[in-house]
Amino acid sequence: MNQPTPAIVAQSAVRRLPRIALLLLCAAYLMPGLLGRGPWKSADIVAFGYMSELAHTTEGLARWFDPMLLGMRPESPALLPYWIGAWAIKAAPAWLNPDLAVRIVFALLLWGAFTATWYAVYYLARTPRAQPVAFAFGGEARPTDYARAMADGALLAMIACLGLAQLGHETTPALAQLFFASHLFYGVAALPYRRVGAFIALAIGAVGMTLSGGPTVGLALGIGCVLVLIAERRRGVDTTEEPSYSTGAVIAVLGATVLAGVLAASLGLFDWKIELPGSRAASIAVDVRNQAKLLLWFTWPAWPLAVWTLWRWRRQLMARHVALPLWFALVPLAATWTTNYSERSLLLALPAFATLAAFALPTFRRSVSALIDWFTLLFFSGSAIIIWVIWIAMQTGVPAKPAANVARLAPGFVPHFSVVAFAFALAATLAWAWLVRWRTGRHRAALWKTLVLPAGGAALCWMLLMTLWLPLLDYARSYIPQVRAVSERVGQPACISELALDRPHIAALRFHGQLKLQPLTTAQNCPWLLVAPEAIVRLHEIVNLDGWRFTGTLRRPTSAGDDLLLYQRITPAGD
Repeated sequence: MNQPTPAIVAQSAVRRLPRIALLLLCAAYLMPGLLGRGPWKSADIVAFGYMSELAHTTEGLARWFDPMLLGMRPESPALLPYWIGAWAIKAAPAWLNPDLAVRIVFALLLWGAFTATWYAVYYLARTPRAQPVAFAFGGEARPTDYARAMADGALLAMIACLGLAQLGHETTPALAQLFFASHLFYGVAALPYRRVGAFIALAIGAVGMTLSGGPTVGLALGIGCVLVLIAERRRGVDTTEEPSYSTGAVIAVLGATVLAGVLAASLGLFDWKIELPGSRAASIAVDVRNQAKLLLWFTWPAWPLAVWTLWRWRRQLMARHVALPLWFALVPLAATWTTNYSERSLLLALPAFATLAAFALPTFRRSVSALIDWFTLLFFSGSAIIIWVIWIAMQTGVPAKPAANVARLAPGFVPHFSVVAFAFALAATLAWAWLVRWRTGRHRAALWKTLVLPAGGAALCWMLLMTLWLPLLDYARSYIPQVRAVSERVGQPACISELALDRPHIAALRFHGQLKLQPLTTAQNCPWLLVAPEAIVRLHEIVNLDGWRFTGTLRRPTSAGDDLLLYQRITPAGD
């Protein structure tokens, strides 16, 4: 016998969120940061470096299955994200910067993740056990209207998550994994309603996760989905809704999972990098505390709502609308706690956290919704004010303390005024003021209203950062100042020897400086040498420094840990 649902929703509470408003919100979140910047440190520039190498390789198809950056393979066994970026570079017209072409394509991947999450929640909310209580005299929410309102709330919750802002706007394998994991989620959720489309999404999600550096996570997600569907088959929950659901769904999910596992094994993509808490230099307590802090801020504000959902729906934990998102949250959480890719693993859990957060909405009391609104209003309004004050200080020097802090943290940065950036920032601020006024006005209740301010506030702050602060952030997070300093010293030589440079530096020097780097052990005629400071002992063992003159230490202005040591050859090669 099914347990009673805790959701009590009237038809008046599931009115439609205007599509144009939702699309504009998504666009306001996706588009800022596309223009006016280059690849940032460290994963962003490294991923772009591999994409650029593939786009310009002449070594044939074999190189596409073994990407290299100056002889170094990627840290994660990802292939498809680099292929996508390389195809974007090759297809881009000559007037479009390669890095911008890649950012546009990856912005579309984030849009696809939004879309897949929306439809996944829509179909989960249509299941009988997810429906609200039926009223004695009618008036309860209709299934399709209720499902649409829940999907709108889930999308708002996902946009509101703080951890999505930066990682969702990078061109890294993590964003590709988010796209494919959300499609795997959608495929499993939609199987009772959309067989062909759902199976295609399943195959895309499973294979995409395998080829994007997450074969183990994808395999675990697939196995968990099979177990959930088998459990539903034994209960016979959905036999009246979709007679062929149980057998067909299990076969489809199992087939996609087996296909992904075979593909990963045949390509040698399984790469176990287990690091349990305490295995690093820090103690177990420090590791656990750091991971807990990451979880709390990265998934805010979805995680409190997700916890509330698990409590209120505790009698239906094995129901598909709770069990599936719970599994899609637990697997990335396990990867977060057992690998050194904490943030990028946790990114995959955001669609599931947003789904669980949405199912908290029909169980809230009005006082709880008001508390969320007021907290969100204070948090994001305060953040916006801080962003504006620091920008004014950068432009005018007043207030003096924020201006001094910027000068200390970003030495050498020269601010400039942009009319376009100011106009977009002002428009976003006015839109936030209108949204706050609308939310605090007297309107009919709607399920998604509780998450309007969190999503709008996240979009506002991201827009302000990517307009008012973009020159500062690009200066602080880009390698351009350091590469420019190198180019001013060396000009455009035939080659530059390097020793122990890391992937970000190699990718930045190749892209921003158009410099031809060669390993010191194979380059004998290069007039210049760049060395990582930690390799200075090895340098003395490899070459005779009597033939080289140290010309200086080149630093990134905002990071002393990214120093490069520059040497110039003073004796002819071979002497």
